[in-house]
Amino acid sequence: MPDLDPTNTNQPAVVRLYGIRHHGPGSARAVMRGLELDPPDIVLVEGPREADAIAHLVVHPDMRPPVTMLGYAIDHLDRAVFFPYASFSPEWVALRWAGDADVPVRHIDLALTHSLADRPVHHQSSLATAAASSSDDARPSDPLGALAAAGGYDDTERWWEDVVEHRDGTSPFQAIAEAMTVLRAAYEPDLVPDDPHEQRREAQMRVDIRAAIRDGFRNIVVVCGAWHVPALAAVDQTPADAKRARADAALLRGMPKIKVAITWVPWTHRRLANAAGYGAGVTAPGWYHHLFTHPGPDTIARWFTEAAQLLRSHDYAASAADVVEATRLATSLAALRGRPLAGLVETNDAARAVLGDGTDTPMMLLSSQLVIGTLIGEVPAHTPSVPLARNLALEQKRCRLKPAAVPASLELDLRKPLDLDRSRLLHRLTALQVPWGIEVEGRRSAGTFRETWEMVWEPELEVRLIEASALGTTVAAAAEASVAQRALGAQSLAELTDAIEQCLLADLPGPLPGIVQLVADRAALDVDITHLIEALPALVRTVRYGDVRGTDASALAAVVHGMVIRIAAGLTPACVGLDADAADAMAAAINETRSALALLADPELFALFNAALAELVERERVHAVLQGRATRLLADGGAMAADVLERRVARALSPGVPAADGAAFVEGFLGGSGTVLVHDADLLGLVDNWLSMIESEAFVEVLPLLRRTFGTFEVAERRQIGERVRRGATSGLGGWSEALDPERVAAGIHTIAQLLGARA
Repeated sequence: MPDLDPTNTNQPAVVRLYGIRHHGPGSARAVMRGLELDPPDIVLVEGPREADAIAHLVVHPDMRPPVTMLGYAIDHLDRAVFFPYASFSPEWVALRWAGDADVPVRHIDLALTHSLADRPVHHQSSLATAAASSSDDARPSDPLGALAAAGGYDDTERWWEDVVEHRDGTSPFQAIAEAMTVLRAAYEPDLVPDDPHEQRREAQMRVDIRAAIRDGFRNIVVVCGAWHVPALAAVDQTPADAKRARADAALLRGMPKIKVAITWVPWTHRRLANAAGYGAGVTAPGWYHHLFTHPGPDTIARWFTEAAQLLRSHDYAASAADVVEATRLATSLAALRGRPLAGLVETNDAARAVLGDGTDTPMMLLSSQLVIGTLIGEVPAHTPSVPLARNLALEQKRCRLKPAAVPASLELDLRKPLDLDRSRLLHRLTALQVPWGIEVEGRRSAGTFRETWEMVWEPELEVRLIEASALGTTVAAAAEASVAQRALGAQSLAELTDAIEQCLLADLPGPLPGIVQLVADRAALDVDITHLIEALPALVRTVRYGDVRGTDASALAAVVHGMVIRIAAGLTPACVGLDADAADAMAAAINETRSALALLADPELFALFNAALAELVERERVHAVLQGRATRLLADGGAMAADVLERRVARALSPGVPAADGAAFVEGFLGGSGTVLVHDADLLGLVDNWLSMIESEAFVEVLPLLRRTFGTFEVAERRQIGERVRRGATSGLGGWSEALDPERVAAGIHTIAQLLGARA
């Protein structure tokens, strides 16, 4: 802090108001020029007052934007707020300059302790433009848009680029202040927002400006949103301002308070461009980052060079000559359109015409990777954070997994120790409801040792970590507590078995015995067989694959054995009297159960379930789709002889059975696969004869069901079945057979002999 001369405290302070557009590279450069040409004694920045405690981290060598301040209520974690900064944010430039120049910085917006208590928000930013912050319908939805329209522009972005971003040398702040004063006078004649929250925000800013003057600072710079400039200019150090000061103090008196904390977390360019997460109108953060980091006459050429490199890396043709031609075209378009320099519209038009050959596919790549950008920020390791977040950072380092803003696939082989550790970490985060990765293929597929994850780090996950920090200080401990908590509140057996599987996947042995006991107790008392059927597959996967991850799942074997016995005993009664929808659901559940038992490979349990299916086939008042499904499963498992199978199908498709029941049996029997009809001509003949005997009216009724059944077959299966029927290669048809007619054979041979000129 510079030495202050008390003898000069009666001299009027110079307060320079830098009205900026949040995340505008032109504004950022103008702020930098103003600070360097006339260094202030103190810099006041629009932002929550608690941010003063972490402002010093801005100049840390490990701090790389985009980053965001994250403020949250300690006892109400659903109340959180982001304050993002990019390299081209004017506030960030002011903070960096002040840190490098050892000039004090103060944040002058309303304190989070009041704003989060008075006006709870969730994952929103209070650094948005005035339009985004206001709830007043009388205020323009886009104040800058009104100025753009007055200047003859139909695009706010183009107007801002021409007036501010491409302006060099002269300061734009006086002109911005005059324009905003006129604009605010049109909507708020007394410069007093109708929104009480906005009134308090501007009152707090004025109070803090006066406090800086009282503290002896005489050269003060205020960096704030352009909309607020006219309201802050009221601090004119005149006697009249004393009256306004009392009114501001009264407005801020008695505000509610809440305990809050604030820290830095990484942010992404993609999130800056997402209006749902931050409503500051930043449509092209990657483009703005380029403008700010590469100023000068070669800005456009460098942009197209990067674009060509990106396209070539994705196998698109882009030569050096294309770069030169695109640069010339963008410059020419800007001149034709009367613009001082080529903007994003011109570069996009030139890129589409030259690099994209007039197509949109390459432009989608350029938009995602360059215009929006994939940059993700970094914060120093000692940044204030909850213990859970610090532990996750250590786990990420140990597992060699770095958060990235770009979606990417991660293939894991669980036989490798590193991949197994990665899998456990990702499953533990899933248990904590911090979905850094989404499993798209894993143990539920045929590849026992293989998992595929879709990975992307969203800044909102930082808030999820804070919410989960109440469960534990490490990822493992918090995940165990989360799983145990959900298990205690589980309403069904399926939820409990899912919790057990989660323990296996994430290697969380702590809650496993308790959950197993809950499953055993619930299964013993549950009289609904469908609940047992729904819960069984997850349990079987846990027992079957426990050894893959080194997890002891032997305690579940007895539970699984008891559940299968109860399922086998109660399956047939549970299937009696079901309607079509319930029967379809039960058929799917029976399929899952059979697949689970196949994984378990226990002959005793297999025999019990097959006996239940055999009873189901012969039981009356069981829906035909279930009988068809049971018949097919018994046949596929070798528990029904071929001749018995043919008789069973023939009986289900006999003329005395209603056509609708026959169609339902066919649907259940084929079960989405026509392979059995391809390889068994007798069964194909039975189905074909049944279809040919259905009367016209009944055929129309069952046609939708039949089309749904045969529509599930593979194309190759349908083609082979059609060929067999066309050739008559079915036992039930009077077509082609192995027996040959001697007379017809002799006639054919005689004809061939004549054609060949031989004697027959």
